[in-house]
Amino acid sequence: MAMTQSDPMAVPFGGAEVYYGTNPIGFGAPSATETPLIFDMATTVQAWGKILDARSKGREIPADWAVDENGQATTDPHAVRGLMPIAGPKGYGLMMMVDIFSGVLMNLPFGKHVSSMYNDLHAGRNLGQLYIILDPARFGDADTFRQHISQTMEELNAIKPTEGFSSVRYPGQGSNERYERNKSQGVEIPESIIDYLKSDVIHNDSYEGLSAFAN
Repeated sequence: MAMTQSDPMAVPFGGAEVYYGTNPIGFGAPSATETPLIFDMATTVQAWGKILDARSKGREIPADWAVDENGQATTDPHAVRGLMPIAGPKGYGLMMMVDIFSGVLMNLPFGKHVSSMYNDLHAGRNLGQLYIILDPARFGDADTFRQHISQTMEELNAIKPTEGFSSVRYPGQGSNERYERNKSQGVEIPESIIDYLKSDVIHNDSYEGLSAFAN
């Protein structure tokens, strides 16, 4: 299991000012095949990059992604001043947990005191991560553990899907499939991303960078 702090860009549940970051969490478990079970998620509804993408393309965002300066939901990516926690108070609690384990526990900056990577791109970051590694053999038979992980993945795929879904997928399955496809076919990068990487857009704040509300 892994978790990390990030720039303060998320509002607490019911708040109008940012305090925590997207504070992602990830975990992985080996299976009996070459395909492991891997899942990661931000503790906000969407990542900040999705806001930048919407700004660059002149598109609105869903109303449950972010809030404006008054803490009200907004569909205008240019008005965003904070990201919403996933599942309301539950995501709020998760991002707090990540911040405590990755920052407070490590005697590092926490909450709104974590430095922004969008302000000075030449400055080093000062934040923390927590990694928890468990050996299945310490709890039982490692081969049985891997077999049960594979069984879990297979049984989830075998569940009857509800209306509107063609199948039930286990968390992280889409990423596994893209990884295998990219290994054989290469990684397709849109021209807009290539242009962005070649430009100085993030340096000159043409994307209305995070520094507008992170400090």
